[in-house]
Amino acid sequence: MKHRIVVLGAGYAGATAAGRLAKRLHRDDVQITLVNADPEFVERVRMHQLASGQDLRPRPLREFFAGTGVQVRIARVAAVDVDRKTVDLGGDETLGYDSLVYALGSTGADHGVPGVAEYAHSVAGKQAALRLRARLSELAPGATVVVVGGGLTGIEASTEIAETRPDLAVSIVARGGVGDWLSEKAQRHLRGTFDRLGITVHERVDVTRVTASAVIDGAAREIPAELTVWTAGFAVHPIAAATTLTVSDTGRIVVDASMRSVSHPDVYAVGDAALAEGAGGRPLRMSCASGGPMAWQAADALAARLTGREVPETTIGYNFQCISLGRRDGIIQAVTPDDQAKSSAVTGRAAARIKEFVCAGAAWSVGHPTVLMPSRRRHLQATGEVETDLVTP
Repeated sequence: MKHRIVVLGAGYAGATAAGRLAKRLHRDDVQITLVNADPEFVERVRMHQLASGQDLRPRPLREFFAGTGVQVRIARVAAVDVDRKTVDLGGDETLGYDSLVYALGSTGADHGVPGVAEYAHSVAGKQAALRLRARLSELAPGATVVVVGGGLTGIEASTEIAETRPDLAVSIVARGGVGDWLSEKAQRHLRGTFDRLGITVHERVDVTRVTASAVIDGAAREIPAELTVWTAGFAVHPIAAATTLTVSDTGRIVVDASMRSVSHPDVYAVGDAALAEGAGGRPLRMSCASGGPMAWQAADALAARLTGREVPETTIGYNFQCISLGRRDGIIQAVTPDDQAKSSAVTGRAAARIKEFVCAGAAWSVGHPTVLMPSRRRHLQATGEVETDLVTP
């Protein structure tokens, strides 16, 4: 009987994990099923582009994984029972597994701020970005747009909207400083870009309420907003927290260095859904930059355990942060392995080209899961002596 591996979620982390497992394990011994609600791979790092009116290339998951041995199942996960080892796909439909890779990612978080759910838009996913796109198309020249959140998502969303719609009055609002973790060089370039695009910056503003026409701070001061875009953080899906898995106070699955659940050894978690320790003992941040390495780690560890080999454990660290500032500008900020900014940064058109190369490369690698390097597909230890078949693309 084949060992059943179920991967939940086909974002950067889940799709990468499924493809890497297909490269590592012999298809005679395993059945790999990738479950995703959307039939297409969603380039989440481009949601600000989609929202601003740009069309993205369709990337059907079944085409991505054709011929790899990975079965793509289009379905929405309703619940997971980690004690019975089943996944509820809604109705009376369940999917059993022997090993589970949980990669359901995250959604936008309102942090309990009144009015966000009712009045604010986001770029947390494809449908949210499409709703924002539709709303932007309705705005007349001179309309006010406020982006709440001074992190990477807020910076990219505000600059993309301002570049695409220079007729709008775009502002960005942050509880702290906007981009204040960047190097001095990068911060100067960011400020210059905001000035060039006409973006008003409101820093150290604690937004306590959102209405249909404004964002309001703790002192009851209003910033006019005919459209509010909320980018102030992400939250994981509540499915994991409803199980007996050990999760953090934010619902992320707590994993060890191999991305395996600390409470259930047959469950691995990757991407935004997992709480993993990176370089310097710091938790890995929710990002594509974390999701890929976490997926490699989990897939290699699971394959090693199934085939009786030594489990590789490496500390995941960072090299740089990529920030797009519209289509022709950007910042590539060099960072330490524990994600602290170095003094060096690439800015301008060169940075925009690098960012585009990184984004396109990430999508290409997901779309070609078994061709990046020769695959050594090994038989499971349970079938007898471990064997390998060297497969070249």
